[in-house]
Amino acid sequence: MLTTAYLPGAPSWLDVTTPDLEASTAFYTGLFGWDSVSLGPAHSDYRFCQLGGRTVAGISPHLPPGGQAAWLTYFHTPEADAVAKQVEQAGGRLLAAPRDIEGQGRMAVFADPAGASFAVWQPGGTPGLGLVTEQGSLCWVELFKPDPGGVRDFYRAVFGWRIEDLPMGGETYPVITPAEGDESASVAGIVRLPEGERAHWLPYFEVPDCDATAALAQRLGGTLRGPATSTEGVGRMAFAADPFGAAFAVITSSA
Repeated sequence: MLTTAYLPGAPSWLDVTTPDLEASTAFYTGLFGWDSVSLGPAHSDYRFCQLGGRTVAGISPHLPPGGQAAWLTYFHTPEADAVAKQVEQAGGRLLAAPRDIEGQGRMAVFADPAGASFAVWQPGGTPGLGLVTEQGSLCWVELFKPDPGGVRDFYRAVFGWRIEDLPMGGETYPVITPAEGDESASVAGIVRLPEGERAHWLPYFEVPDCDATAALAQRLGGTLRGPATSTEGVGRMAFAADPFGAAFAVITSSA
């Protein structure tokens, strides 16, 4: 389970890049009831999205040239530069070299061998998200890739993750736990990529009513990638994209 006691290798931040900062802010604040706080011109008007004063996500105008709007998951690390070396040695690619975000922390962006982008966050003034698992916040992430077993060695080398195959619906579901976590500290899973999609990390946000949130996403200009579905013992979930195509999921978890 995600918590804000961030272990190395656990998701600790996420943001969505967008070509239209105001439109994306309106979509997500309308969808999840978030408040938006700008960091000002010094940070290109980057937005902290908050619930009750606790940060749940960021919205970034830093869309790479020729890039697409997308959610980016950051994993906690005490040393971003060391991770950069491990990524390259393990066969990944450096997309953005480690750099300081003034007053906030240090970050770097990578692609795994399958092409899925991810980032690391070395905390400074901002330790990480201030709220996870609760309504309106990040509760899980999944890696979608063509071969669910193909990048295990890469992520083990980079983060030291434990990856265990658990039974689910007649199949197995690889579940990721940080090296320093116990059996209750699982934070992510690995899923076979649907045909025609690129490998990516997908964030899940907890919501009180999956169907109502999915319908609201459409009214606000987003799209659904299929009808909401239920998984026994997990919950009811829907896969969506914002008006600019950034993919995410919402889930109403089982009690």
